Amino acid sequence: MKKIDQKFYLVREDVLPEAMKKTLDAKLLLERGKADSIADAVQLVDLSRSAYYKYRETVFPFHTMVKERIISLFFHLEDRSGTLSHLLGLVASSGCNVLTIHQTIPLQGRANVTLSLDVSGLKTDLEDLLSRLRALEFVDKVDVLGSGA
Repeated sequence: MKKIDQKFYLVREDVLPEAMKKTLDAKLLLERGKADSIADAVQLVDLSRSAYYKYRETVFPFHTMVKERIISLFFHLEDRSGTLSHLLGLVASSGCNVLTIHQTIPLQGRANVTLSLDVSGLKTDLEDLLSRLRALEFVDKVDVLGSGA
């Protein structure tokens, strides 16, 4: 099966088979350095190595799948006509998908905007995008509020 054809589902933990839950536990032990090897990790969670290898590339914690793709950015912008539109155009042309937008009412010629972006389609690296956003003449400040990247 090609990777592009794969489908993913969000499933509650209580309906997962025990072997999948234990695979997640073993992966967590390895990630946190609580087990030195796969053999140690599967022994600690009482799972066969064959079950671990069967599920290790197919089951992931929800936060792991989400954190790699979403970033939240905070902007301090000049209040000019078309500013937000221009900003969103740059974000879209870079391959990002806007998930949420929050804009404050402009005060003293400035407005704050927070964007949550799906960066899985980013055509360049994140630092390049941030540099391009900071270079916009109407952008006073860009901060990364949260990221899994």
